[in-house]
Amino acid sequence: MKSGAERTEILRRSLRVSLAASAGFYPFLYGLHDPVLALYALFAPIALGLLSSIPGSGRQRAEVMMKALPVGLVLVALGTVLAVETWTAVLGMLVVGFLLAFGAIGGPRPAGAAPGLQLFYILACFPPYEPETLWLRLAGLTFGVVVLALCELFLLPQPPGPTYRTTLAEAVATAGDTIAGRTGLSPEALRAAGSRLRLSRIPPAERPAGPGRAARGLSQAGSAARRLLEQLAHQTETGELRRLVRDGAGASPDDRDDGAGGSGAGGGPPGGAPADTASGSLLPQVASLCEKTAAALRAGRPAPGPQRMDEAIDAFQRMRVRQVTGPAAEVPPVPVLRRQAALLAMAESVRILEISVRVGLDGRRTPPIEPRELFWYTGASTPQLWLRRVTGNMTLRSVQFQNAVRIALALAAARFVAGSLDLTHGFWVLLAVLTLSRTTFGQTWAAIRKAVAGNLVGAVAAGALLIGLGQHTEAYAAILAPGMLIAFALGPLLGIAWAQGLFTLVVATAFAQIAPASWRLAEARIVDVVTGSAIGLLCAMLAWPAGARREVRRTVAGLLQECGPLIRGTVAVLTAAPPGSAPPPPTLPAVHRLRLAESAYDQFRSEPAGGGPVHADWHGVLIAANQILLGAQWLPRFDLPAKTLPPDAADRARAGARALALTTDRLAALCTGERPPPDGARAAPPGQPGPPLPALVDLDVWLRSLDAQLARIEAELPGEVRRAARGTAAAGAAGSASGPGGRGR
Repeated sequence: MKSGAERTEILRRSLRVSLAASAGFYPFLYGLHDPVLALYALFAPIALGLLSSIPGSGRQRAEVMMKALPVGLVLVALGTVLAVETWTAVLGMLVVGFLLAFGAIGGPRPAGAAPGLQLFYILACFPPYEPETLWLRLAGLTFGVVVLALCELFLLPQPPGPTYRTTLAEAVATAGDTIAGRTGLSPEALRAAGSRLRLSRIPPAERPAGPGRAARGLSQAGSAARRLLEQLAHQTETGELRRLVRDGAGASPDDRDDGAGGSGAGGGPPGGAPADTASGSLLPQVASLCEKTAAALRAGRPAPGPQRMDEAIDAFQRMRVRQVTGPAAEVPPVPVLRRQAALLAMAESVRILEISVRVGLDGRRTPPIEPRELFWYTGASTPQLWLRRVTGNMTLRSVQFQNAVRIALALAAARFVAGSLDLTHGFWVLLAVLTLSRTTFGQTWAAIRKAVAGNLVGAVAAGALLIGLGQHTEAYAAILAPGMLIAFALGPLLGIAWAQGLFTLVVATAFAQIAPASWRLAEARIVDVVTGSAIGLLCAMLAWPAGARREVRRTVAGLLQECGPLIRGTVAVLTAAPPGSAPPPPTLPAVHRLRLAESAYDQFRSEPAGGGPVHADWHGVLIAANQILLGAQWLPRFDLPAKTLPPDAADRARAGARALALTTDRLAALCTGERPPPDGARAAPPGQPGPPLPALVDLDVWLRSLDAQLARIEAELPGEVRRAARGTAAAGAAGSASGPGGRGR
């Protein structure tokens, strides 16, 4: 059910498209008596205004249309030249279809304009081969697009919605107020503030989805803000945030309820605990930076001054080391150290947030920023960023690549069939493929069934209209404009069957004015639509028929497989003897896998639910992977110990990392249906039996958090999948027991 705002915009769009199409069609056909000019002036607004879903306000849509106009002119010229032979038109359709569909990697606006641009080539690549009419085609197309853009600007324009910067600023301000203790929001409210940054809840035109530095910076800022709010929500649930704020505010020892009355791990004095001066120095800076970042987002320009969070975190860590290595009376208890570890993680999220907002607001190339693996794009040129986006999606694992191949093959096959069989008005075959193709076989079949039924009814009505009115073109002229207004409004409101049926009436009325027509025009329309539907259904059945459902499993499995080595490598860096002797683990493979998984997940969530409910928490996997990546960056950066860690503590840390890596491998195998590794006993993350070193505490907090997230993800898998996994593991264990050395026992 569409909302009132959506219904209003559909009616306004119907009025704009109908007016723009009529503004060129009637004067060119009845004033200049030129059907070529009239035809292209009619279909240009329909292509970009109705068949394309260009997002945004009226001004934003008009801007996209004017930018698309030169591309449309090139496509019309190309189609006109290649119409000389069927095979040249087919090859052109294959290339054009792929490039325009693959252009969706550039963001929602290129993706929205692609169907209309496809139609420009489709119109021009069909016979008759008349290159001498090219200038008329280009003139009609230009007139239609310009008039439509003017209607978007001045005729009931769509007002602009909230920008991504505004939503991000509100989220950052909420985090700053929470850290400063000015608000007492519940965990649910904090998570809701973060959920508002999900791209599925942002208007498509405002999503930072482009390959440029500014878009990448804002996207990374949104991820950092969501992670910060999730950290605050978790700390609020456990009650640790309230204690951390009180510690940072310099509450007296008597006010603390963290077990400080005992000696703690550090042997604090009975009857009290030392003041948490480390948190008191960092917490206000974190809250202040959130406020400045939110103000910069609202103003649209970076906050002046240098970036000081690096120095603040370094000073915080040095103070923590001095506290635990100083007199026993000044050593904070372990609960305080854990809260400091949580504050350090929040400070790192705010640091990344502030840097990415700076990049997102100015978009200029900057010197290398640490960690370089996460901010690699800040020093790259725009062509390099586009090349990175293109090459990253040139893989069979990319849903954007899959969609482009599917639509290109379907359109090329439709052009070949229409040209080989010499179908009347054969471009309707390609139009059916273009409008009815979906990302899954089930969705395509459902759309085709409704479309064919609507076209049958529309064809009967159109045949009756053509028989009744005969050659009275003035009657068709009187009907066309109100018919477009009604069809373009009721079709989107009532569904695809109504849209196809009413559109059949519109095209019959239009073509009856361009050339003498009989009821066979309606017959040709239904034959073409059925032919295009069959081709689209065949391609949907053969080319990735499951949409993103299967692909999201593959990409998430690949991401989880990269996470295990990243966890082990991070722990190896911190526990190396001597410190700094182990190289940091590479993070770029995991970053690449994360981008592919996010793309597949976005399409998966955009598809209607099919094949039963989804039990797996794919979004939870993405959040956990983000935390693994960030921990792999900031733990070696801020927690590399000055001295070798105690051997027993290092062994426990490595054991915890191995257990988590086994969990990620097991989850990856479950995602792909492969045989998972044996499900051994879950190893406990490293505790604190020895001296409360900050490096061990921070590592312990990171590993425990990941352990809890991965356990929650595994628990939410379908019961039959987990039972099968246990059965497979038991069978493997039995096979091992009966092997060499165990046989006959």
